Amino acid sequence: MDAGRILGRGLSFPPRVGADGRMAWSEGEVNVRECVEVVLRTELRERLRLPDFGAGLARYLFESNTTTTRRQIQDRIVKALALWEPRISVESVAVEADPHDPEAAIATIAYRLVATQAQERVSLTVLLAQ
Repeated sequence: MDAGRILGRGLSFPPRVGADGRMAWSEGEVNVRECVEVVLRTELRERLRLPDFGAGLARYLFESNTTTTRRQIQDRIVKALALWEPRISVESVAVEADPHDPEAAIATIAYRLVATQAQERVSLTVLLAQ
């Protein structure tokens, strides 16, 4: 099975130059993971021709680290991934207060690859205010 043909190929994220001096590419599960991260790290209106692309998580930068805020982040992640990454099925999104930083939350997304049914997980820190 050629994972690149099934799950796709694209420029690596973050963009980098490979050992051969050309832009590095990713494929398969790695490409899907990188695309999930791109969706989550992109702000709304950041892309000129796709102003609705992304999760827009920086909007919570000055919000209190409360259960309500973390629930809003969770909802935004679920909606953004459902809209922008059709190669996955989100199984769960947990957004918890960072035990080491009162001004941050940790979002953990568990998803299944639609084409292969492989389970994957990605986590990221969302900066908040106290």
